[in-house]
Amino acid sequence: MMKIYGIRVSVFSTNCYLVKNEETGEGFLIDPGDYAEKIIDVIREKDVKLTAIYLTHGHLDHMMAAERIREEYGVPVYCHEAELEVLADPAQNLTSRFMRNGYVLKDVLGLKDGAEFTAAGLKVRVLHTPGHTPGGCCYYLYEDGYLFSGDTLFFRSVGNTEFPGGSMGTLARSIREKLYTLPEETRVYAGHGESTDIGSEKWENPFVPNL
Repeated sequence: MMKIYGIRVSVFSTNCYLVKNEETGEGFLIDPGDYAEKIIDVIREKDVKLTAIYLTHGHLDHMMAAERIREEYGVPVYCHEAELEVLADPAQNLTSRFMRNGYVLKDVLGLKDGAEFTAAGLKVRVLHTPGHTPGGCCYYLYEDGYLFSGDTLFFRSVGNTEFPGGSMGTLARSIREKLYTLPEETRVYAGHGESTDIGSEKWENPFVPNL
């Protein structure tokens, strides 16, 4: 029923994901960080009727292509409500650090922790996982057993907590309370690097031991 296409974007090798419901042809994007035309080419190649864009957080390498794709398809952009401030601040979204001119992404819709909704016919739950950024979140497709973790959880690693608003203690708590409580077979599609699963991270991730 569902197909996930990973698209490597940005100079930071960010994982953008195109999720397609093969029964309806509808789909959504997670973290279009750059290379908008490359992403659009994949959407066309896979014949996806795009319905929405979801951001795990507001750093530039996860949102810089969102505006162009929103204009192309006329779809809304969502993030956790606590991340709206990050998107609106070039210092927090890191565009003032890595670009000549700062950038803000406007007209983004906020989601609440625990919110459940249907995207392209697939059931999604929002998990607020602050620590990398104040409003960082994961998208949990709870009926299908997939988690899009952004820069919260990586294969045997975790997101950087040295950027504005970051906290290792907060991130570790988010992972233990929100992610390690998910079924161990849950497949994790991270914002960078390879995919993993909750069970192996729970027992083998050296940054957040399962205490």
